[in-house]
Amino acid sequence: MRRLATRSERTARGKSLRLRVRRSGQATWSPAKDRPDPVRLLEEADRGRIPDLLPIRYGRMARSPFTFLRGSANLMAYDLSSTRSTGLSVQLAGDAHLANFGMFATPEREPVFDVNDFDETLPGPWEWDLKRLATSFVVAGRENGLPRALCRRASRTAARAYRRAMARFASMRYLDVWYSHIDPVTSGLSLSQQSRRLIDRSAIRAHGRSGFHAFPKLVRAVRGGYRIRDAPPLLVHYKDPEAGLESRSSFARYLASLPDERRMLLERYHVVDVAQKVVGVGSVGTACSVLLLLADSDLQDPLFLQLKQASASALEPYLGPSPYENHAQRVVVGQHLVQEASDIFLGWSRLRSKDFYVRQLRDMTFAFEFDALGTKALAGHAGLCGTALARAHARTGDPAQISGYLGDSDAFDEAVTRFAETYAVQVARDHKALLTAIKRGRLPAKFGL
Repeated sequence: MRRLATRSERTARGKSLRLRVRRSGQATWSPAKDRPDPVRLLEEADRGRIPDLLPIRYGRMARSPFTFLRGSANLMAYDLSSTRSTGLSVQLAGDAHLANFGMFATPEREPVFDVNDFDETLPGPWEWDLKRLATSFVVAGRENGLPRALCRRASRTAARAYRRAMARFASMRYLDVWYSHIDPVTSGLSLSQQSRRLIDRSAIRAHGRSGFHAFPKLVRAVRGGYRIRDAPPLLVHYKDPEAGLESRSSFARYLASLPDERRMLLERYHVVDVAQKVVGVGSVGTACSVLLLLADSDLQDPLFLQLKQASASALEPYLGPSPYENHAQRVVVGQHLVQEASDIFLGWSRLRSKDFYVRQLRDMTFAFEFDALGTKALAGHAGLCGTALARAHARTGDPAQISGYLGDSDAFDEAVTRFAETYAVQVARDHKALLTAIKRGRLPAKFGL
């Protein structure tokens, strides 16, 4: 029988990794001499997306360096692939910027703070998620007009919260790590009064974001029935009737991916309408449908589901292919691994050559608007994000080894912050390259959408 390593031994192994990858070395990054044109990398990543929606995608990315960062996960993955890592693998969120963290409800309808986007999830180096998160705070802070010292502070806060949380998880039993809960309202983090007021208001707003509350806004009565309201070009009915029928067919296949009790609940509802929806920044151009379902007994018992295309992760060219042939299954399994509690209707499907995952639309979810975050609130948000990311990584990696490498000092925090400041400059340069490509007519763009 193989002897299991003790927690102390695993911590020591993590500490020994500093001999191979110094913590201060995590600060190092510079663009390779043969680094590809960033616009070309974007064009390559966008092959296969809906062409008519690409101008909206580029217009949103052009708004600011931060929206560019949100839409260019493949570009940062290329750059991170040239950095050194400890070799310790976790299930990566894959796109861990500050806008992809927020509040939502558990199946028990309790508020929780966690990662909430998994389109790029894949096993890989834990450093990649943390460096993207730290960079996003520098980029967003500068965009909000905050002094560089305060942007640096927010980035460092995220790294420090990650390190301290990982140390706590390293001392816990695996089951306790799995069941750990981050309540944004009662968390033990040292948050400013401004941060707590923002969280309290957000919790109230999250409770008002549900299918029932959205029903009057998203639906109109038509000849004794109900249809989704068109809001072109972001929410429209399909011009081709076959496209709507395909969404229904994909939905029928999705039901088979659910546990019996969830499928039985969902079968009480019937699909009555389907429309195409444009979502996010990085997702614009992928196929996405909103399905309106109503129960038999009561037309005021609505359910909105979002059927969203999943393609290969932007990380796969550098970390290898997913073990799942269906990319939507990759997303769903990754989300279940990482999140404390996932949507009860989360599942996957395939239609022809496209993979789709399904989840509820507006199920008590709320993401903070980063431009509303002042100095103290930004730092508070950074602490919550760093803690949530550590919990996600501790669930699928070895928290003792990661914590052993991080140590008790702020050496790693400082290194990641320096990386974030350096890479934020590159993001600004790449954003300018996008603006130039749009100005010269190389890329089409629609603004204000």
